Parts: sequence; C-alpha cells; structure tokens
Amino acid sequence: MSDKDDAWFAAKKIGYGSGLPIAWQGWAVMLLYIAAAAVAGLLWETGDEVYVPTGIVLFLASTAAFLLIAKAKTRGGWKWRPRKPD
Repeated sequence: MSDKDDAWFAAKKIGYGSGLPIAWQGWAVMLLYIAAAAVAGLLWETGDEVYVPTGIVLFLASTAAFLLIAKAKTRGGWKWRPRKPD
C-alpha cells in the first residue's frame, strides 16, 4: 500500500462492496463493529423493555456507521465488479 493511498478496505473482486481490511484502521473499525453487534445481541437477550429497543438502536446505528465508513474508505469505491470471462 502506498503512502498516498488512504484506503482501509480492499474492493471485492466480484460483486459490490468492500472486501477485507487492508489497514489497521479497517481492522479496528471492523472489530469495534463486531463488539457493538455483540453488545446489541446481549441487550436483546435480556428481554427487558428498555434494553431490547436500546439493543436494536445500537445494532442499526453501528451497522449504518460501519457501512458508511467502509464505503468511504474502500480502494476504488463501491461499484459492481462482474466476473471476468475465462
């Protein structure tokens, strides 16, 4: 990765979206997202009338934030990449 390349995620080879992280920042964002999703799941499991909606909001907000960051920091951007013919 060059010094001027500020990408955190690689582009998918086939399809739309991001691939795996290629920088430590991408790995950190992904681990924070996984942690937030785990906490949201634990909140959901309590069944409490306050914690369940909190878990849903946490999950939706962290998913939206992760997708926005991944889209902004993917090398080459998000676009459809078809399979190359053999």
